[in-house]
Amino acid sequence: MGLGGCILLIAVGAILTFATDWEMDGLNVTVTGVIMMAVGLIGVAVFTSIARRRRAAPPVAQTTVVEPDQQPRGY
Repeated sequence: MGLGGCILLIAVGAILTFATDWEMDGLNVTVTGVIMMAVGLIGVAVFTSIARRRRAAPPVAQTTVVEPDQQPRGY
């Protein structure tokens, strides 16, 4: 699940929690919305921690270049 999916879960959960007044037998819509928002927030946290690790640039290995002397020898 990417970042978009996590944000979608948060949005749908917020709609179910705050903007609806449906009642269903055997399912509490408000609790379902809160659970969806919690899962979306956990998903965002996991996604950003993984993305931060991927962005960390490995240390650049420095190469040393040794050039020969430019002066002619023996003259």
